[in-house]
Parts: sequence; C-alpha cells; structure tokens
Amino acid sequence: MDTPYIPRQGSERDTLIAFLDYHRELLIDKASGLTDEQLHTAVAPSSLTLGGLINHMAVVEDDWFTGDIAGKTIPEPWASAPWDDDRDWELNSASSVPTDVLFQRYRDAIGRSNAVLDDIDDLGQLSVKTDRNGEPWSVRWILIHLIEETARHCGHADFIRESLDGSVGNFRDSES
Repeated sequence: MDTPYIPRQGSERDTLIAFLDYHRELLIDKASGLTDEQLHTAVAPSSLTLGGLINHMAVVEDDWFTGDIAGKTIPEPWASAPWDDDRDWELNSASSVPTDVLFQRYRDAIGRSNAVLDDIDDLGQLSVKTDRNGEPWSVRWILIHLIEETARHCGHADFIRESLDGSVGNFRDSES
C-alpha cells in the first residue's frame, strides 16, 4: 500500500480528513497479511488483538459519524449488540468474526463516515446527539478526536504486530 498523502497547504477540513484517512489506512495495514489466528492473538500482558482493534474502530466510526453527527441509528452488528452485558463487546466478540468480515466492517464504517463528512462544509457544525450534559460536539472536535483515537490504536497495533511476526515501521510496501 502506498502511504496516503497529507496536503502540506490544504484547508483545515482537507488536512484533518487526510490525517484521519492516513491513520485509518495505517491501522488496516498494521493488521493486514496475517492469518485469522494471528489477527485474534493477544500479546501479554494485554488481551487486545488486532482483530479487536479493527472491530473497535468500526463501531467508533459508526457511533461518532452515523450516530452522533448524523443522528441516525448505527447499523448492525452494533445496533443489537449486548452493550449492557459487555461494554467491550466489539473487542471481546472479534475473535469469532472472520478476518475478511472484520476488514469489510471497518471499510464500510469508514465509507459511511465519509458520506456524512461529504455533506458537511462547516467544521463548526454541531452533532445531532449530545453528551450526558446535553452538549453537542462540533464536527471539528469529532474529527480531531477520531484522529487521536485512531493514531493511538495504530501505536497499539505496532506493538502487537511486532510481537506476532517482527514487522515494524509504517506501510510495509512504501519507503516511509
């Protein structure tokens, strides 16, 4: 995979979306090329797996963009997941989901997120849903949060991947 381009003089909107796209693709790259067993292998002392991270980020994308910004019901499998019984359901259930389904689930969530973003010009636009105190988030805040969270999980993926097969660095097929 080629390293996604981040414009050096882009608009605020284009730059934030490019950074998010970069980290989305980096996370996918970190988890790509592994067997189902490797994707679902935790490395001590954590129970976190690369499959769990991919599944987690799929629900995070759907929750923030489809749910909070657009105000729509998030799609399955999230809508009927047993969140009250297992707050980390997406992490804990990932091991029973085939690798291709996990990657497609994440790519589909990214597509839905991008569709929401395509209809937004003003990063100051407020989310439809609010926090526990009734305060909405700006799209800018959500984009920055998603960049931060996806980048943080890319760091987790670095350690897991290196422990699994020794692979290190960014984007295996690029020179970066």
